[in-house]
Amino acid sequence: MKEYTVEIVVEKEAQDEGYFVYAPSLLGCFSNGRTVEDAKRNMREAVQQHLQSLLAHGQPIPHEEKRVYIEELTVSIP
Repeated sequence: MKEYTVEIVVEKEAQDEGYFVYAPSLLGCFSNGRTVEDAKRNMREAVQQHLQSLLAHGQPIPHEEKRVYIEELTVSIP
């Protein structure tokens, strides 16, 4: 069994109490959930299915490169 590591981004939904999650390196691979834990669990299944589909169709698995950088930036406004 081969393991793959995929970066995911979890964002708070603006209009409801849930969370949206996606994988920047896997276009079209996303999920959601009521809690962060639910969203991550659902995303794990989505990533597994996405990778299985790529492999089944003979398509390459994208090599993970750090595409997401999250930092805080503090600015002063006079």
